[in-house]
Amino acid sequence: MKYRTLTGLLLAGSLLGGTAAMAATTTITIESWRNDDLTVWQQKIIPAFEKSHPDIKVVFAPSAPTEYNAALNSKLEAGTAGDLITCRPFDASLALFQKGQLADLSSMKEMANFSDVAKAAWQTDDGKHTFCVPMASVIHGFIYNKDAFTKLGITPPKTVDEFYADLDKIKKDGTYVPLAMGTHDQWEAATMGYENIGPDYWKGEEGRKAIIAGTQKLTDPQWVEPFKQLAKWAPYMGDGFKAQTYPDSQNMFTLGRAAIYPAGSWEISGFEKQANFKMGAFPAPVPKAGDTCYISDQPDHAMGLNAASKHKQAAMTFLEWVGSTEFAQIYGNSLPGFFPLINKPVKIDDPLANEMLGWRKDCKSTMRYTYQILSRGTPNLENALWAASANVINGTQTPEAAAASLQKDLAAWYKPQQH
Repeated sequence: MKYRTLTGLLLAGSLLGGTAAMAATTTITIESWRNDDLTVWQQKIIPAFEKSHPDIKVVFAPSAPTEYNAALNSKLEAGTAGDLITCRPFDASLALFQKGQLADLSSMKEMANFSDVAKAAWQTDDGKHTFCVPMASVIHGFIYNKDAFTKLGITPPKTVDEFYADLDKIKKDGTYVPLAMGTHDQWEAATMGYENIGPDYWKGEEGRKAIIAGTQKLTDPQWVEPFKQLAKWAPYMGDGFKAQTYPDSQNMFTLGRAAIYPAGSWEISGFEKQANFKMGAFPAPVPKAGDTCYISDQPDHAMGLNAASKHKQAAMTFLEWVGSTEFAQIYGNSLPGFFPLINKPVKIDDPLANEMLGWRKDCKSTMRYTYQILSRGTPNLENALWAASANVINGTQTPEAAAASLQKDLAAWYKPQQH
C-alpha cells in the first residue's frame, strides 16, 4: 500500500512538474527588416528550432525595410524592442552597440565558426568587440544565359582577355546584348561594376585595409585599373544604357535579350522564377592566368541580443543555434543567394547558388571597400563611388579623374589619407 501510494505521489508530482514546465514556455521576439522572408521564418526556420527547444517560442516580427532603422531606434529608446535584433552591417549596428543597446557577444564560443571578414561588419573598429552573430552575405560575380553561351560556342571566362573575347563574340553575333547593365541609377555601376571586379586588382582585404590605414591611395594603379576596365564596358551595354534603370536591366536579362548580367547573388530567386532559360555564373575574371581570384562576399545581415531583453537566456540559446551548421544549412537553402557566413561546409541545393558559393574554395573573400569606416564623413565615399563609376562608363570622366576625385573626397575628412 505504501509503495503504491508513494508511486502515485511521484507520478502525480512528475505530471504536475511536467505541466509546470509546459506552462513555463518563454516567448522571444525577433526584430527584422526582412519582411519578404516572413513565411520562410514561420514555416521553416522557427519550427526547426522549436522542435529541439520546445520550451522556447519564437516570434519573427519584421518591419518594412525603409522604416526599420527608425522603428527599431524608437522601440529601443522606449524599451519595447524585441529580444533579438537583426543587424544591418557596419555603422548602423555599431551605433546601437556604442549606445549600450546591443550586448557584447565576443565570448560566445560560436564566434569561432566565423572568419574575420565575416565578423568585421559587426565589430568595433579595433576588432575587440563583436556584437552580432553573422548570418548571411551576398556574393558578386556575373550570371549568364547558358543557352546563349551554348548557341554561340563560348565558355565562361577565367581571365580579363577571355572576358572581352566572349563579349566581342556576343556583340558580333547580334542576337543578345552582351552586358545587361545601365548607368541611370548609378549604384549598379559601383556595386556590380567597380566593387565586383576591383578586388582582383587591389588584392581584396590587403587593399581594403591599406586604404583604411592610409598606406595606399585611391589614385594608386591598383585602384585606377578597375575604372579603366569599366570604361571598356560601354560598347557592350547596348543602346540607351545611360537611361537604363536597374529594373530595366533585370528585365533585359530575364527576358533573354542579354547574355551576361553583372550580378549580386540576391538576384537568384527572382531570376529563377522569371527566366525560361538555364543560367550559370562566373566570378570576376582575373587580370591574367594564374592570378589569385578575389570575390566581393559582402556581409549582409546578422543577429544581436537586445541588451535590455527580459529573456536573455532563451535569446542566447537561439543565438547559439544561429551560429550553428544546422541553422546555416536551413537558412542557406530557404533563401538561395543569401549565403551562410559560417566557415564550415554547407550544402546548398539550388545549383546556381551552390555554384556561386563554391567560389569561396578557390577565391579569397573580401567586402565592398567603401562600407567600413570610409563612408562616415562628407562627402560620402559610397555615394561618390556611384557617381564616379557611372561617369567613367558614360565617358564623361576619365578613370584617372574619377580616382582623383574620390581621393580628394576621402582626404577632405579622413585623417589617415591626409598625408
